[in-house]
Amino acid sequence: MKRIITVQDISCVGKCSLTVALPVISAMGVETCVIPTAVLSTHTAFQGFTFRDLTADIQPVCDHWKKEGLHFDAIYTGYLGSFEQLELMKKLFNDFAENDTTVIVDPCMADNGKLYTGFTQDFAFAMAKLCSHADVIVPNLTEACCMLGLEYKATGYDRNYIEDLLHKLAGLGAKKIVLKGIQFDDKKIGIAMYDSAADKIDWYFHKRMSQSFHGTGDIFASVLTGAVVRGMELNKACRLAADFVVESISRTLEHGDYNWYGVDFESAIPFLVEHCK
Repeated sequence: MKRIITVQDISCVGKCSLTVALPVISAMGVETCVIPTAVLSTHTAFQGFTFRDLTADIQPVCDHWKKEGLHFDAIYTGYLGSFEQLELMKKLFNDFAENDTTVIVDPCMADNGKLYTGFTQDFAFAMAKLCSHADVIVPNLTEACCMLGLEYKATGYDRNYIEDLLHKLAGLGAKKIVLKGIQFDDKKIGIAMYDSAADKIDWYFHKRMSQSFHGTGDIFASVLTGAVVRGMELNKACRLAADFVVESISRTLEHGDYNWYGVDFESAIPFLVEHCK
């Protein structure tokens, strides 16, 4: 069985980060080892959430794993909350990323043209340096612009603009780029995938859903990670990840009393299992 490390926070209620990554990647038949960066009572869309920083526990966990001689087929980082955690990830990559280990960085720090609360432009540039150590990065448009120090465009861009972003992101050092949240009209939304070694760009678009939900980016990155580790080509892995997000949102909207804070990805797990065979 393939084995990965995923490093991100635990939001005890909210369906994001580790509470998404662990069940989703495990359902895909991949052993999922976790390093929690923090524990929150809920995700940050709630008011008054509690927060406990676990930065001090990260290195001891890694030291123990290294002593045990554990091997991992992939390392997948999600939400990282500080400069110190970024530096710890570089050391983790150095300690555990062997020649056959795929490093995937989802630079979770911004959306809709704004950095998340507590993050600065300096942090975005530091995240860009972490991305230089990755095989695959999975930013949305906002995160891409922040890491490159460019002005964010919500609308009015074309394929040439996106292709230029992809090449600039590859210039950070990552081998493969998956850029999320691309919209050329109000009917479809999609992703662009760039393989710098092959100098090839692939596109995938699907219907734009009527409602957006917290945590769908984490679902996408988790499915992508599981699929890539199972040997799926990147463009197929991205399609599966996007389709699973759409399926999860669709099932959520079928419920008149759906939770506002996350999608019903649990009932879509059979769809994922069937399509990742």
